[in-house]
Amino acid sequence: MKKSIFFILLIVVSFVQAQNRKSKGDDYFFSYAYDKAIAAYEKDMGKGFALATEQKLNLADAYFMTQSYKKANELYLQLFVNNVKLGDKRINRLFRSLEQTGDVQRVKELMQHDSINLSPQLIENMEFNNDLLFDDVAQVNLDFNVFDIGGNTAKEDFSPTFYKDNLLFTSARKPLGKKMDAASAGYLDIFEGEIKEDGTLSNISGFKAIKNSKYHEATPYYSEKLNAVFYVLSNTFEGELEFDEKGKNALSIGMQRIDGDFRYLWRDLSTSFYYPYYDERTGRLYFAADFGDGYGGTDLYYVTTNNGQVMSAPVNLGPRVNTFGNEIAPYLFEGTLYFASDIFYGLGGMDIYKTEVTDNDTYSIPVNLGTQINSEKDDFGFIIKNHGEGLLGYFSSNREGGKGSDDIYGFLVDEKPGLKTFVLNGQIKNSNSGSGVAEASIALLNLDGEVLKATKADSEGNYRIEVPWQEGITVEVFKDRYSTYLQKYSQVEMEELQTAAFNPTIALYDDLVTEKEGQKVIKLRKFFFQRGSSKITPEIAVELDRAIEAVKFFPNMQLRIETHTDSRGGSATNFRITQARSDAIKKYLIANGMPASNILYSVGYGEDKILNNCTNGKFCLEMLHQQNQRSLLVILNDNILFD
Repeated sequence: MKKSIFFILLIVVSFVQAQNRKSKGDDYFFSYAYDKAIAAYEKDMGKGFALATEQKLNLADAYFMTQSYKKANELYLQLFVNNVKLGDKRINRLFRSLEQTGDVQRVKELMQHDSINLSPQLIENMEFNNDLLFDDVAQVNLDFNVFDIGGNTAKEDFSPTFYKDNLLFTSARKPLGKKMDAASAGYLDIFEGEIKEDGTLSNISGFKAIKNSKYHEATPYYSEKLNAVFYVLSNTFEGELEFDEKGKNALSIGMQRIDGDFRYLWRDLSTSFYYPYYDERTGRLYFAADFGDGYGGTDLYYVTTNNGQVMSAPVNLGPRVNTFGNEIAPYLFEGTLYFASDIFYGLGGMDIYKTEVTDNDTYSIPVNLGTQINSEKDDFGFIIKNHGEGLLGYFSSNREGGKGSDDIYGFLVDEKPGLKTFVLNGQIKNSNSGSGVAEASIALLNLDGEVLKATKADSEGNYRIEVPWQEGITVEVFKDRYSTYLQKYSQVEMEELQTAAFNPTIALYDDLVTEKEGQKVIKLRKFFFQRGSSKITPEIAVELDRAIEAVKFFPNMQLRIETHTDSRGGSATNFRITQARSDAIKKYLIANGMPASNILYSVGYGEDKILNNCTNGKFCLEMLHQQNQRSLLVILNDNILFD
């Protein structure tokens, strides 16, 4: 499969000569004869020959490529301990070889090493998938019917794609019009087979709708909308291989319109492109490439196109999808992106993953499709479509029991494969200002009240959280001195929540309260009753609604309603009217949703607590009298509310 994924391994890089000629192992290594490279390097060491650092790295890689994982991790570790920079690709190989030999604890220890910087997305992806695979949750309810397509050979057969009612795929079987000599035996061609009702293939022949050369044509994707085939092919000039200044021949992406013209879409003499996929909904062309500045080996990218013509620079899909391993073979189906990755926490080799794509170009945690599709070997090139009452799909694998090094398998299944997850993303907002609440916490709980996952928002209040699908879920959002958002959602509501950004609001306590007369009260604009009246006017109601909202945010508030009047009028009358006003406020609050249990007292103080010198018998301006006319909602438990 290593040859299938990176066709450049078949011939492209073989033109790049190793600089160090001190060992025959170098020549074997750069020709991908890994067994012979190991034998040569070990023979040199047996003779007392000291391998250079680069040669030791080659030997460790050769051990890895031949699945001698114990020897590989021992040599990688030896180099790592001696401060040799392994690079992301070899760190991934080190981790994979350790996991293959069962030394998972050493992987965890190395992940804490200062020289190994893993992105938070990769760590989250790893923990999420390890939990799922360990618990064997994935795909427990799906009945996969995996079958051999009936057309595999002893050569590599891989990278299927749907073509009308047929299937296109790549193969190293007898080439079309290519001489079967030592120099050309490894070149790849595109073949076509008819899909029978049971999903197997018949009448396999060379695909004649594209121009055939002496070199690579591989990994096709057919767009029905454009009636065109996207595929990779060797860079050539006047029918012969074209090389860069280092002697490297790379792979380009071309587009052939059926019964129409051909044109190159991506062509670079030094960079190879792999596995094109065209999304008819967005006009994006996805592919895999290693530009040298990505997250690891080959990353997944897309470019925008106009009817297939490239119109933008490549956009990396980002660290949620791309890792320090290799990601290849993108395929979109009903909002789900399927791809393959050899990141170390998989089942072995390349595994197929799925991630949900939102309208704002964010991706859910890529989930391993599990043991019903993936094996301990390489699994990749996943495609799927609706078929009758279920789904029909194909993928490539070099698993045990196949006919060649890579074979194509089909499968029938009732539902989309891959564990369903629940994803929320958005911004936690301040209810008063509408701005994001920095470092607020959000947690998802199951129906039993157990915390499934918790995370903190960033400095702008933005967050993302994902858990396996639940029968129901509770969302909790909180931060010190803020209210708590706590809401249960059914499965139907959960589906709706995921369709757009989810922006819960929480209130800052200090935005809702203030200090008056030596006590904490709910912050309200001052209002006045009509003279001699306790009627709640619309203006008063607006302010009391603020109090109702404050108690909704902080349901443990304990209140005392107190009303005061000025010194005008008789003392007994003033007591009576203020008590009536406090009672009217209480009645309104309860009638409009505030629990009665939140109101401990409603008191009328009459003119007992005058705030200025406007006492009985003194002349004062109206504005001074109005200072004494007031209603307060006092928070009695302010000092213990956050204990």
